[in-house]
Amino acid sequence: MTALVAGEGVDEPTGPRLAPAPKRTRRRERDTLSVEWVKLELLRTAYATRGGLLTIMDPRAVVIWYVILGLSPWFTHNLTVLVILFTIAAISVIASRVGPLILGLFIIGLLGEAVYVFIAAWFFGGDSGTVIALLELTLKLGTLSMASMAAFVSLDPEKLSDALLSFRAPALLSFGVSYGYRMLPILIDEFHTIVDGHRLRSAPVQKAGFLGWRVLWRIAEVTFAAFYPLMLNTAKRTRTTVEALETRGFTYALEHPDGQRIRLAYLRYRWRDAGLIAGTALLVVAAYAVGYAAPLEVRDFQ
Repeated sequence: MTALVAGEGVDEPTGPRLAPAPKRTRRRERDTLSVEWVKLELLRTAYATRGGLLTIMDPRAVVIWYVILGLSPWFTHNLTVLVILFTIAAISVIASRVGPLILGLFIIGLLGEAVYVFIAAWFFGGDSGTVIALLELTLKLGTLSMASMAAFVSLDPEKLSDALLSFRAPALLSFGVSYGYRMLPILIDEFHTIVDGHRLRSAPVQKAGFLGWRVLWRIAEVTFAAFYPLMLNTAKRTRTTVEALETRGFTYALEHPDGQRIRLAYLRYRWRDAGLIAGTALLVVAAYAVGYAAPLEVRDFQ
């Protein structure tokens, strides 16, 4: 018999061992993680939980920074200026810690736009001037998109709503922005619940077909079928929330000057906010100065 007294040698118990739990296949594990990862990335993007340079700034300064950098590419056709502004926007995206999901979608769209530029120029008899003209538009849209990512990833719903309210935007507009952001996790959870219900009530696809077209068709059917109940459940939640807010005098407090003063009391312009705005304005002016000192226009390629 095996000794069980403390201090004595204990033999290895003999007998059959339990088989280890079967491991899930890598494909199944990757699919499960990807769904949760997308959900978490959307929530991190909406609620600005990654940190970054712009998260410590006053939200009004971030909005002004976005307006300066977002509008500056649309006043020139100089490619040198556009490339410099595009580089500034790319650096701001890195400093703002934009998530891989949003950044990956942007890169895919930018590469697709580049392919479209060359295909359009080739099929429609264009020359190098056509390619440069389309490249100019791509640089402008890319700069605006990266500035948008950097700004809105760094602002949570409350800060963005308060910034709009401090700029004398309509109170209902600022509330709508904040409420729309806060409805995002509810929409994601509701959609996930509806899709899981469809999957539980229906049999899985037996044969995937060529390139998995039956699976894709099934996903499309479930997505379209989930649209109506998603909108219905969201409308019910919205009505309940609005009625609860109105019974507490939310609209009156939001529009009253004393209520706005109390709500916006925490906003403070600091030296770093002024430095952000002034530095961005100086970089834009320097980009225009360098660009027009060595001009590279679209007509040079025609």
